[in-house]
Amino acid sequence: MSVQESLYQALSAYCGSDFYPCHMPGHKRSAASGEMADFYKIDITEIDGFDNLHQAEGILLDAQKRANRLYGTDETFFLVNGSTCGVLAAVMAAAKPGDEILMARNCHKSAYHAAILQGLRVHYYYPGMIREYDICDGASPEEIGRLLDRFPECRAVVVTSPTYEGVISDVKEIAAVVHERDKILIVDEAHGAHLGLCCVTGSSEVIREQADGTLRDADLVVHSLHKTLPSMTQTALLHVNGNRVDRIKLRRYLSMLQSSSPSYVLMASMDSCMRFLEEQGQTRFAAMQMHYKVFCRKLENLQYIRIGKMTDLSEKNYALADWDIGKVVISVKGTNLSGKELSDILREEYHLELEMAAETYALAMMTLMDEAEGWQRLAGALIEIDGRIEKEPSQPVKKSPVSGGEKLTMAQAFHSLREETALENAAGRISADFITPYPPGVPLVAPGELMDNELIGEIKKYLGTGLCVQGVSPEGRIGVVVEIPDKVWHY
Repeated sequence: MSVQESLYQALSAYCGSDFYPCHMPGHKRSAASGEMADFYKIDITEIDGFDNLHQAEGILLDAQKRANRLYGTDETFFLVNGSTCGVLAAVMAAAKPGDEILMARNCHKSAYHAAILQGLRVHYYYPGMIREYDICDGASPEEIGRLLDRFPECRAVVVTSPTYEGVISDVKEIAAVVHERDKILIVDEAHGAHLGLCCVTGSSEVIREQADGTLRDADLVVHSLHKTLPSMTQTALLHVNGNRVDRIKLRRYLSMLQSSSPSYVLMASMDSCMRFLEEQGQTRFAAMQMHYKVFCRKLENLQYIRIGKMTDLSEKNYALADWDIGKVVISVKGTNLSGKELSDILREEYHLELEMAAETYALAMMTLMDEAEGWQRLAGALIEIDGRIEKEPSQPVKKSPVSGGEKLTMAQAFHSLREETALENAAGRISADFITPYPPGVPLVAPGELMDNELIGEIKKYLGTGLCVQGVSPEGRIGVVVEIPDKVWHY
């Protein structure tokens, strides 16, 4: 087997050989194994010559090193359980059971799950809102520094950059603040696996510096390959820098959290993605930048719909450092349409399926694999829709909802006895579950937090616009704490 041979090539060669599989998986690569038979051809288990992800020494180690060279971090791990697995492992390796951490309140639910599994005490950083688009701002290095001084026992800091909507924080400065206080910085960059690979993937020339700052300066960085790059769903990377993180512990957690039978199809997809980026990445990223510029020019004369751009905000007092051009925030704020209604129109009338919809905006995700046609169809549809909607009176500025405060740790609430109650009757009760608009998967309420009328109103607003809210039953009921059992973990 050549060291230059890709994992896919090696798998294809093996399935074309006369080796008979007296081993798992049960489909035996047989053409008679059903309608998925074609996909089973390269689906194997850990057999001789194909390495083992949990102790990579051969072809899988070479594949991970290829990804590491591309991103330029100290060490890179393949993840077959998605970026969720990477966030879980990162948080659990950085903080021991019972420790305190500082976490941005707009983190993905996987970071909250890690806090539950470790019984962590979480202190929150609440990002501000970019009022023009009703989305969370980037994380402020100064505010994170103040919070770390207020909660000096925090072992680690967790931030999301870019956010689901593409807002990029100044991770280089955040890292300086965190490391000055001898803490570990974890960056959930699941939506930014493409950033830093080429200087044209952001809305301003500073994008490469910001992305490189994330990769070089953060201690742990999680990338979800399938979100913005040509790789199969559930593929991701975990990058490690420096010596602040115990890598032996990190590997142990990865071994616990990842499947003991990792999919060779997924790992071949990751390796293929890295090779594709090496060979075609620069050309594809340049084309993406060109498509974006043409798209923006076409929409310059919109009257009511607005496309979120860094250039609209660069002179304003926000914390964001840049905005990913692949996250097209389409704002209908101040019009007679909601984000959900806009998304429905684009789906039903124009056959354009967006990534998500919120109260005042919808989100289209564009990548280096989108050709001119996709960008042009979206632009043409928005021009037509803009011509038939109306302006409404100005609306109040949306605020980031803040719970009534943490009354129990997430672990205590998660393991408590619980009951269900009607959402409208939940004020004054402690939540036993997450209540999460999905996507993007950022909880409005976490276990252990006190429900109040403001939060209940916010949840009802999401439900009223037809958005998916996990944690609220179809009957409008939520889980609340009854009492804490004597044997619940008390960290």
